[in-house]
Amino acid sequence: MRNSPLLPAFAAALAFACLLVTAAAAQDAPVPRPQAPQSNIPEPNIPEPDAPGSSEESSELSGPGTEAPVPPGKGGAHVAAPLDRDAMLSELYAHLAKAPDAVSAAPIAKTIETLWLRSGSDTIGLLMRRALKAVAEQRNDLALKLLDAVVDLAPDYAEGWSRRAYVYYLNNDYDHAAGDLRRALALEPKHYKALEGLARILRESGQKKSALQVYQQLLRIYPFMPGAKEAIDELSLEVEGRGI
Repeated sequence: MRNSPLLPAFAAALAFACLLVTAAAAQDAPVPRPQAPQSNIPEPNIPEPDAPGSSEESSELSGPGTEAPVPPGKGGAHVAAPLDRDAMLSELYAHLAKAPDAVSAAPIAKTIETLWLRSGSDTIGLLMRRALKAVAEQRNDLALKLLDAVVDLAPDYAEGWSRRAYVYYLNNDYDHAAGDLRRALALEPKHYKALEGLARILRESGQKKSALQVYQQLLRIYPFMPGAKEAIDELSLEVEGRGI
């Protein structure tokens, strides 16, 4: 990575975030990343947990299974920190938008996605772990019940809505999936994976102009999001070709 004036500030931010991740990993057992059943329709980009420091990069909405820590709760897993989660995310989003290349952007994105998972509640953490396990076992009805409880108990937790949208998508319930993605984005407007999931659903349903606009919004947040630039190029041709 070439020298950049962003590096000192980012290094400090990333180091702090890594402390949070390490503490979370010490308290919570890793959970397998859910695998979607085979389908001709690409999965929505509902974020699945990735292990911090993983080298996995994919333009798909979710990739091969990995293991990752689950957000710590308020009990023994609570981490006393000088910066709160929202301030940390704000700083990381700023670095992500200004990253000079995809290699520089990848570790910033991984840290952001880890912070998304932090619920601050033992109960929500337990429900999320069980829901992810149910999805991995293709027990989608059970996963939906668990995630219903998550959004009921923690309606301000964007990941609950995002993860439930993923299960709705697996059940081919695209209306509810899109609705939950919009709720996640209302809580976390820079949730670039929820934006990509929404853009994919819009594109698949023929709303290509709207899908293009969502992809463009995504690219302003994460300029090197895998697959986003290609989707924009393709949609731009399709939209212009239809005279829109």
